[in-house]
Amino acid sequence: MSPLQIGELTLRNRIVMAPLTRARAGESRIANDLMAEYYSQRASAGLIISEATVISEQGIGWPDTPGIYSDEMADSWTRVVDAVHDRGGRIFLQLWHTGRASHSEFHDGELPVAPSAIAIEGGEVHTPTGKKPYEIPRALETDEIPGIVEDYRQAARRAMSAGFDGVEIHSANGYLLDEFLQAKSNHRTDRYGGSIENRYRLLGEVVDVVTTVWPADRVGVRLSPNGSYNGMGSSNYREQFTHAAQKLDAYDLAYLHIMDGTGFGFHELGPAMTLNDFREVYSGRLMGNVGYDKEAANAALASGAADLIAFGRPYISNPDLVERFANDWPLAETADMSLWYTPGAHGYTDFPTYTPAK
Repeated sequence: MSPLQIGELTLRNRIVMAPLTRARAGESRIANDLMAEYYSQRASAGLIISEATVISEQGIGWPDTPGIYSDEMADSWTRVVDAVHDRGGRIFLQLWHTGRASHSEFHDGELPVAPSAIAIEGGEVHTPTGKKPYEIPRALETDEIPGIVEDYRQAARRAMSAGFDGVEIHSANGYLLDEFLQAKSNHRTDRYGGSIENRYRLLGEVVDVVTTVWPADRVGVRLSPNGSYNGMGSSNYREQFTHAAQKLDAYDLAYLHIMDGTGFGFHELGPAMTLNDFREVYSGRLMGNVGYDKEAANAALASGAADLIAFGRPYISNPDLVERFANDWPLAETADMSLWYTPGAHGYTDFPTYTPAK
């Protein structure tokens, strides 16, 4: 439960609430009072990373998720940030573009965009009218890419205006930046494809522009080197993600968020990359995620492999996760998946804190 200093930002412990899509923003994609209550309930985390928040209309790919592409959206997030700060918490906004993991139903019949015209294999996408098969996306033209980079800059600016403590760039789980990063989904022949260096280029440009808005020590980046979610998994994953970490090491970021566990889907193309693999090439703060319990988290922190550990699903039904860990209290039962994305307070803000027996 030791604190962590990141530049001028003090985290009171090293437990992080991972970003969790909960789909409570409604069709307007505006943050609301219910979301403010939900996040403030979990403010004892050393850091909260918000649910993935789309940077543009083009980036939309999930019903009822929030946005940060208008001033009205930025203003709406202020109530969430203030509620967390009022309870002494810290919160970063996660910046999201879903890329090919979207559907034309979100885009007035226009296809979702991606580095290459390669569909996600198998599975279905959540749309406003139910699950639909993934479509073959439209490959972005080279001259469209600077506009997407600018969308990230504007989103970062709006996050600052809303009062967030920082931002996390979502480059994981088969969404747009991860799609550019990985050979499986990026078959481009321009300067954004064809080599490890070129596939990293878009992520690098996004980090460059976001760090013109925020100090680098208020910016995190999320990677999923082991993941198969949204059809990912490239044969040269070790080389690609090692290169990305080496490049990112130059920024002195707030943290590098590695989904090192395999419980969210594992591509099985070789040994899973570990935090120790990243520690060999990355000198800054590392955050582990996926499948950790209290004991595994303590071991990773004690060994120096991690500086922070993120917990996702346990935070759904345990708003007081920090207190439960600190006092060795039992965790609540895992929340039913049928409630994860449903409207309203049920399965969202109605999980009680632990009351010790007298």
